[in-house]
Amino acid sequence: MGALDHILDWFEVTPRRKKRKPMQTVEIKVKMDCDGCERRVRNAVCSMKGAKTVEVNRKQSRVTVTGYVDANKVLKRVKNTGKRAEFWPYVPFNLVAYPYVAQAYDKKAPAGYVKNVVQALPSPNAPDEKFITLFSDENPNACSIM
Repeated sequence: MGALDHILDWFEVTPRRKKRKPMQTVEIKVKMDCDGCERRVRNAVCSMKGAKTVEVNRKQSRVTVTGYVDANKVLKRVKNTGKRAEFWPYVPFNLVAYPYVAQAYDKKAPAGYVKNVVQALPSPNAPDEKFITLFSDENPNACSIM
């Protein structure tokens, strides 16, 4: 029977499984003014396949979706409700080295948040930055100055 089983293995049809999307959290900024707006956005996202939890924070204009979903599909679904939406552009200000630099600071950001920019650094020629690096632990010549 070994030869017969080996031949049948060649012709065995196995259904191919689709790769499951990874579990992720998608945060979207959506301007919501009333309970109706909030309900419309919540219902649109809750009906998505793979969405496990949906949190809507109207005060911060923020929608958080957790589940096996594609971020672009969530954004598209929210935009289909007629609301202006974009990916959440803010991070907590304590995660940014220089949160009050012109590129990162945003008056419209919720309290405790700044824009998530690639390089929120002051100019390297700034005088205060030169003094900080002068006495820094990363500076190999700092001991000779002290």
